[in-house]
Amino acid sequence: MTDITPDLCDENPELVRVLEPMLSNYGGREAFGGEIVTVKCFEDNSLVKEYLGTPGQGKVMVVDGGASLRKALLGDMIAESAVKNGWQGVIIYGCIRDVSTLSTLDLGVQALATVPLKTDKRGIGDYNIPVTFGGVTFIPGEYVYADSNGVVVASKRLTIPE
Repeated sequence: MTDITPDLCDENPELVRVLEPMLSNYGGREAFGGEIVTVKCFEDNSLVKEYLGTPGQGKVMVVDGGASLRKALLGDMIAESAVKNGWQGVIIYGCIRDVSTLSTLDLGVQALATVPLKTDKRGIGDYNIPVTFGGVTFIPGEYVYADSNGVVVASKRLTIPE
């Protein structure tokens, strides 16, 4: 189940929206998907930490970090919390850190790049609002699927081909 996005595109061309190629895979789960939950923040991962610390079975957090390459919005401690709470994955339009640890966790993680500096915690950001980057709008309650081929979004749950 590692090459799911090409099959989803082939079988549902009228239903999928495809993110422009920009993200890399860093998590231990190469292919992942689920219901979209969003956070919009800039160099402050307070809401990322808060919501990945809540139950996330069947969900993927999409973080619009404003493409900042200066501070990491996800690291090992928050990712471990996400795994404990059942999240499928995290897609970050920004940076992450602790990549050696992230690669061992059962969590999908895609991001623009890595940087070792953590964010400030100011509690600033928006939760579960539509966010747009890479030519795609991610709407809470819709579905996202990701693998090393890319990221696709659909307004309804799609059947992952065997």
